[in-house]
Amino acid sequence: MMRPRPLREAEIDHQLVDLPGVYRGAATTLVLAVRTPSFEDAVRLIGLVARDAAAMGHHPEIHLRLRLVTFTLTTSWERAVTQLDIELARQILEAARAVGGEVLPAPDRVEIAVDCAVADAVRPFWAAGLGYVERLAGEAVELHDPRGRGPVLRFRRREDQRPGSGRMHLDVVAPDDAAPGRVQACLAAGGSLVSDAQAPSWWLLADAEGNELRVRTRHSDAGST
Repeated sequence: MMRPRPLREAEIDHQLVDLPGVYRGAATTLVLAVRTPSFEDAVRLIGLVARDAAAMGHHPEIHLRLRLVTFTLTTSWERAVTQLDIELARQILEAARAVGGEVLPAPDRVEIAVDCAVADAVRPFWAAGLGYVERLAGEAVELHDPRGRGPVLRFRRREDQRPGSGRMHLDVVAPDDAAPGRVQACLAAGGSLVSDAQAPSWWLLADAEGNELRVRTRHSDAGST
């Protein structure tokens, strides 16, 4: 049996569109969480997944807490996400439906955007200081916490700076249907709208002292400014 090759970032993103609830976890993993009607159903779900995984010869990491089952997928020998992980995720979704489980939506992703003239000159510093690893996202290189706990750091080339703006701001990537409500909540909490020129892809907001937050949808272009 030939070993599957590591999937490119764009290939993973393209296939995840058809796998609701499956999202990127730490470094080179895919994650999904299922809430079942009962503890017994959770155990039954694990049994179904174990059967499918054994047939594939590819096994997930499984965490069970009462009715919540979390699956983490990776191809260990490649240290990457491969087609095996995609196919096992698909099988897990089918097993979840079979036991009446609810696949939970992917959590919001918080990012720190670093505006800089030369990303390659500053990124190694942050990787070393935070213990992060590089991950290719489209044509850009991001820094990710290998444990999947900390926010993602993105580096954007920007030679012009708006008066009063800093060199960093936070991004939050929210579900498409939740993003407008998040914007309204920020405004109601005393924030101001800096720009909605790219809405409904993303909105740029600021707090009372001008610190900026960009609310993005999951399908927005992360490299846009």
